[in-house]
Amino acid sequence: MRTRPLVATWREIHDRDPVGPLWRAAQIFRLLSFVYALGFQIAINGDLTHGGTTWTLFAILTVANICWATGYLVGFGRRPRFVAVEVIVSMGMMLSTSLVTDNQWISHNQTWPTTLWMTNAALSAAIIGGSLWGAAAALAIAGANYYVKGHIDVNFGRNATTILLVSAAAAVGMAATRARTVHDELTAAIGLAARSEERERLAREVHDGVLQVLALIAKRGREIGGETAELAELSAEQERRLRALIADRPDATSPLTPASRDLASALRSFVGTRAQVSAPADPVTVDAHIADELLAAVDNVLDNVAHHAGPGAQAFILLEDLGDEVIVSVRDDGVGIPDGRLAEAESEGRMGISASIIGRVEAVGGRARLESAPGAGTEWELSAPRRQEGPS
Repeated sequence: MRTRPLVATWREIHDRDPVGPLWRAAQIFRLLSFVYALGFQIAINGDLTHGGTTWTLFAILTVANICWATGYLVGFGRRPRFVAVEVIVSMGMMLSTSLVTDNQWISHNQTWPTTLWMTNAALSAAIIGGSLWGAAAALAIAGANYYVKGHIDVNFGRNATTILLVSAAAAVGMAATRARTVHDELTAAIGLAARSEERERLAREVHDGVLQVLALIAKRGREIGGETAELAELSAEQERRLRALIADRPDATSPLTPASRDLASALRSFVGTRAQVSAPADPVTVDAHIADELLAAVDNVLDNVAHHAGPGAQAFILLEDLGDEVIVSVRDDGVGIPDGRLAEAESEGRMGISASIIGRVEAVGGRARLESAPGAGTEWELSAPRRQEGPS
């Protein structure tokens, strides 16, 4: 069996690196700075006390730069430890200036590897770790330079090397951090789009098959009556739950966040065929917790309609968007609630209305109002804020 070379595998992996272009650009700078350092070395080598030693160190540093450039281009060197080695070696080479020349030469010149060439270490640190890492590496290299010279030059108008070094590293670090952030956001968006598309496909299949079968079973079961009516109610309940499940998905066209939902869309899907829903065409976004409590309250109201409003009673739902709050009105044309019936139910320990409806709405900072009379149907008005302050 034929295997691909390891280098090719590294390249394929790191071609997907969001900061890959920065790594490649940095190696172009490394080549140009090497050419500059080579020219400087040729020009000043005769002035050094130990020119031969300097050329040996230059050769070692050249080989090291080839290794670093290869590692960053291919990808295996894009690791904090690999970069740390480059920073440490670069500082050591700058400190070696004291070994190959005297203090008088040092005071009038830069270190023999040149600060420009050593800037590569700061750029590598910035790409791998961001602005803070880049600035720290730049300050470390600048510190090695000041140590060799024996003093810190604070006259940046005459010598702005440190400022330029730190600024360049910080800028490259910011670019690297931003590239990674954008890449993560794009990856998340692509993943969300793929999941939404798959969920839409499943929702269509469920709607065209399972939901229609459940609705048919519920309808026929109610028509047959008797023990089959219980099967009809179970089918209707599962139909409602399944509709709510496939409706609970983010809408790419609405300003939803993971903590918010479109109440209008959720109501249409949750209610199904149990009631006629009138809602704004535009999304009505509310906190997800508030939406869940309102839907649960509406579910209880509709269950009461089904069990107590009488045969043939129909329910109607109106959703109003008032800016800071929403109002869900649930009205039916059934037999209504006799006077004193609610108080009687509460005294018997049946807390369905007070706990499942009023309690839910008030728990999210809203209000629930009931109007009913014998023969005049029932109307619930559930109002709630769009956002809930503090823990829910």
